[in-house]
Amino acid sequence: MPRKKRKIFVLDTNVILHDSTCINQFTDHDVILPITVLEELDNFKKGNETINFHARDFVRTLDTFDEEKLFNGGFRIGDKKGKIIIKLEKEFHKDLAQSFSKQKADHQILNIAYHAVIDYPKKNVMLVSKDVNLRMKAKSLGIMAKDYTTDHVKDISTLYTGRRVEENIDDALIDGMYQDSHEIPSENFAFEGELTANEYMILKSGKKSALATYDCSQKMIKHVEKISAYGIYPRNSEQTFALNALMNPNIQLVSISGKAGTGKTLLALAAGMERRKNYKQIFMARPVVPLSNKDLGFLPGDIKSKLDPYMQPLFDNLGVIQNQYSDTDKKNKNIRQFLEEEKLVISPLAYIRGRSLVKVFFIVDEAQNLTPHEVKTIITRAGEGTKMVFTGDVFQIDHPYLDSQSNGLSFLIDKMRDQNLYAHVTLEKGERSELAEIASDLL
Repeated sequence: MPRKKRKIFVLDTNVILHDSTCINQFTDHDVILPITVLEELDNFKKGNETINFHARDFVRTLDTFDEEKLFNGGFRIGDKKGKIIIKLEKEFHKDLAQSFSKQKADHQILNIAYHAVIDYPKKNVMLVSKDVNLRMKAKSLGIMAKDYTTDHVKDISTLYTGRRVEENIDDALIDGMYQDSHEIPSENFAFEGELTANEYMILKSGKKSALATYDCSQKMIKHVEKISAYGIYPRNSEQTFALNALMNPNIQLVSISGKAGTGKTLLALAAGMERRKNYKQIFMARPVVPLSNKDLGFLPGDIKSKLDPYMQPLFDNLGVIQNQYSDTDKKNKNIRQFLEEEKLVISPLAYIRGRSLVKVFFIVDEAQNLTPHEVKTIITRAGEGTKMVFTGDVFQIDHPYLDSQSNGLSFLIDKMRDQNLYAHVTLEKGERSELAEIASDLL
């Protein structure tokens, strides 16, 4: 059997900014790092965003390697690992000069990849970039190109929804859900397929039905009651499931996905307010993804006026909760007091960095605009008594280099399912208004 060709991967800057540990993911294949990439990383070293941390982390790692080898034949990064090679700029190849300007950094990276194809005819050279336009340009020149897919969800169509419908359940079992204990051993049921930890279900038997969840630690099917949180009542079974997970103190990590208007953020905030006594603070944050991928400095005004448009949807949800009560009601006054005393903090996600996350109800909104590494970084900072909640729509991505398969929310749902302390619910039915529902479905 003929031996497969060794590969050489040429890395684009955005791959490193997405995952600073990416060079460890190419097994025994070699990695070329164009000098242009190092120049671009230098522009990202200052700042408090995740991409700035990635840039610094990668450069620090690179600094531990033998510099002489990096520029001469390559430095082997570990046992059974390939080499990393830094390539200086080469004369812009005439085949590229016909169509591409050499003044652009992307085209310098493209030029290095093109020269690598010529210099290493016995190896498969592949450009790795999260920029679809650069990949298309590479393919137009006959260069193989691919996205960085190490942290991709393989099949988004089968992504875990956190709930199921079980038909033809025995009447006696349905009735048992409403009796004193409100729970029945799971072995009494004949479900199709294995149950997942904290999975929710609608049990049906003729005209009878019950909402339930699976407690894997006790091997019990437990009844899920419809409850309210700070004046917010669930309007359907999905929202009932989500609120149950949000209010359950034994579930430390919750993700809620769904299109606009399904109530993700509102339910999370209402649950946090209802359970406020169990936590020192409620943090509510979202990543800032500037319009058209332009920096915040592009917008007029001071930092507050720049950030207000991004944070306003969170304040809108808080306003919905406040409007459940009159201005003189104690709960309305409590919300205003929580904001004034910073017991309820609404802030861009980058501004939360560095804060202690002990006994915090932490809501991350628009989590689909986070990378898998960013989600991991946030969760690993959870201290004792902290509850993490991630909400978002995996099909509504604003980040230029993420999609439904590669975003942090999809990655979280795929990797954390069946963990005892984790629950997920996908919301499908819009509850904002009939008009909003029609627009979401048809436009």
